[in-house]
Amino acid sequence: MRVNRRVVTAGLAGLASLGLAPPVHARLKVASMYGLIGKMTALAGQRDALTAILLESLGTMPGCLSYIVAHDPADETAIWVTEVWTDEASHRASLQVPTVKEAIRRGMPLIATFDDAQITTPMGGVGLVAG
Repeated sequence: MRVNRRVVTAGLAGLASLGLAPPVHARLKVASMYGLIGKMTALAGQRDALTAILLESLGTMPGCLSYIVAHDPADETAIWVTEVWTDEASHRASLQVPTVKEAIRRGMPLIATFDDAQITTPMGGVGLVAG
């Protein structure tokens, strides 16, 4: 079956005008973006405290384009962190920022385990603006 792009575009435009379709966004032209998606497990009863620490001082990370902390609805101890950076060097440098170092110091005792982080190459998306 062939898809007629004009029909699809017109249909999406009509749905968008009714507020029923997601917005369409262009890809960013930043080839060097660096992404990480990681999961950590908090000690029992400590997920909210750890989440609060992860969300403090987010404006102090130069080169950070997106930093999302999310609770796993299927696991009351799991936290997912999705990060997008201008490049890998910015991510590494962020680990030396005093407020980030302090957050790591305070958060580590609340973490039971870390899963392997997945490195990604972000291409763009809703809310993602190149710095």
